Amino acid sequence: MARVIAPGDARKLGLPGRTSLEILSGAQGSKGVTLRLVEIPVPKPGDTPRGRHQHSDFEECIYVLKGRGTTYAGEVQLPVQAGDTIHIPPREPHVTRNTGDEPLVLLCFFPTADVSVGTQEGLPMAAAGEKDARPGP
Repeated sequence: MARVIAPGDARKLGLPGRTSLEILSGAQGSKGVTLRLVEIPVPKPGDTPRGRHQHSDFEECIYVLKGRGTTYAGEVQLPVQAGDTIHIPPREPHVTRNTGDEPLVLLCFFPTADVSVGTQEGLPMAAAGEKDARPGP
């Protein structure tokens, strides 16, 4: 049966370096999708950036609602801004970082009810020539 999920019903996740609200997932009764609203703040000098992560068995689709950033995926750096959509294939190490002067707000869709299963965090920024996109100290 169709239903409306009110903003107050989203589950706040305690993930480092960002605010993440899980709007829909298996925890809220979904059988096969997860939808998250993520806000990445403007980095401050001295902040430790999030490392890459990957999803073993499912894709990720990210829609940029507000702000500017860079998605590091595989061997590429992809500048993103409001209105862009990012597609991440399974098993591709990636991270999106805020490179703008306002919060970066993302709507993240996963075709699985439990993102934690099959997600590996803390992968290195291994691509040759890749640099941290944060402002320096």
